[in-house]
Amino acid sequence: MTERDPEHSDDNATYVFAVCWNPNLSAVAGLSGVTDEAPVGTLSLGTLTAIVQTVRAGDFTDEAWQARLSDQRELERYARAHHNVVSAVAACCPTVPLPMATVYHGVERARDALAKEAGRFHAALKRIAHHAEWGVKVYAPPSPPDAANQAPVRRGTPPDRTRPAPGAGLAYLNSKRGAQERRERSQNEALRTAETVDVQIRGLATASRRLRPHLQPSDDRRVQVLNATYLVAEHRTEELAHLTRTLRERTGAHIELSGPWVPYSFVGEV
Repeated sequence: MTERDPEHSDDNATYVFAVCWNPNLSAVAGLSGVTDEAPVGTLSLGTLTAIVQTVRAGDFTDEAWQARLSDQRELERYARAHHNVVSAVAACCPTVPLPMATVYHGVERARDALAKEAGRFHAALKRIAHHAEWGVKVYAPPSPPDAANQAPVRRGTPPDRTRPAPGAGLAYLNSKRGAQERRERSQNEALRTAETVDVQIRGLATASRRLRPHLQPSDDRRVQVLNATYLVAEHRTEELAHLTRTLRERTGAHIELSGPWVPYSFVGEV
């Protein structure tokens, strides 16, 4: 939804953070937004309200934004500023966050473009009102060690490597096969646990999304088998926490619950 006009890079532009219902103006008062040159304010869209800020158009040309994307520290600063405004507004009213760097050349262009999507905004706001997003991650325990590779080293006379003990090769293969079977059983059990957790939490959620599992750091031997996010009504928050504790106790799995978050994952196509 980003519109940039490089021919007017010295003019002002309108940066849009979010669209919401009936915001409390005190929620945006004093927020710095993405620039110190103008306050964060509101733009009326009839029954909707956009949270906006006047910025320099030259800071959001394609060239300027591409340069910013290559500067990790600057990109993080913008992302944090954008999220802070969205979070402050979402804390007081239903809010649809817009992508970072949604910019229009002028207030009227912003109003016209956002008004064209009023139906989508209303549908999303109705869906997420009095809800929050919660993340759930389930981890498989570290794979059991391979007994064949964990055999203790015996001290004493070196073995005669030219004459293996009878049956040594078969014993080694059986040990490797057994270790592989244990790993597969452990992985299958973890996947069944992940499905159980997902089904149980989806039962109390309004909507859910399965995300791609994250790779763990090299010093973390766990395997993430579920990475999901759920849209949960505010009045079911305690029920969610209780269910998560029950699932941990029942399955013995490492289950992480995070939130509540602004429901970014549930404000797209509805």
